[in-house]
Amino acid sequence: MGSKYISISVIKRLPRYYRFLGMLKNAGMVRISSRELAERMGLSASQIRQDLNCFGGFGQQGYGYNIESLQAEIGKILGVDKGLKTIMIGAGNLGKTIASQIDFANRGFELLGVFDKNEAIVGQIVNGLPIRPASDIEDFCKENGVEVAVICIPYEEAKSVIDLLVDCGIKGFWNFSHYNINEKYPRVAVENVHFNDSLMTLCYQVINLDK
Repeated sequence: MGSKYISISVIKRLPRYYRFLGMLKNAGMVRISSRELAERMGLSASQIRQDLNCFGGFGQQGYGYNIESLQAEIGKILGVDKGLKTIMIGAGNLGKTIASQIDFANRGFELLGVFDKNEAIVGQIVNGLPIRPASDIEDFCKENGVEVAVICIPYEEAKSVIDLLVDCGIKGFWNFSHYNINEKYPRVAVENVHFNDSLMTLCYQVINLDK
């Protein structure tokens, strides 16, 4: 792959391919054509071929794709086996739910610690991890070589925490705070999650179904 530029729109489709192929594998399917995969995913066959060709292409003429092999290759591209050392900032309802329900280990991350400034919940266990005081963040990051942070704190609290985390060497953020991390730190990786945006998008789609 080298230094070849891959568009972010292609990267964002890879997890969806990975998920669909996993479902097909679990259903007992062994191979699939780009046309059939496209029909199942609501894409075009040419789109799928173009996306996969960005990474070398994995199909065979007249055979299609081996589902298990293709999922494994996409997993390698996404880095699902990397175990990036990760912490979570914020152990309120959202943070606890994410820490408990998201399969970090099979998505490329190792969740090592959960932090919160609320002393009343420090020491509680979330998915096998004790909630640590926010004052321990810097030492913990340096001792454990943390690379990624999940941000589950309010917008107004995010700036100072992000500054600290970047200073600690954090280079990737799964950001639920709505704080614009890349405005100040354009060279870190950020995946922003906006539930309200998603909900309003659904609203638009529903009210325009019959137009």
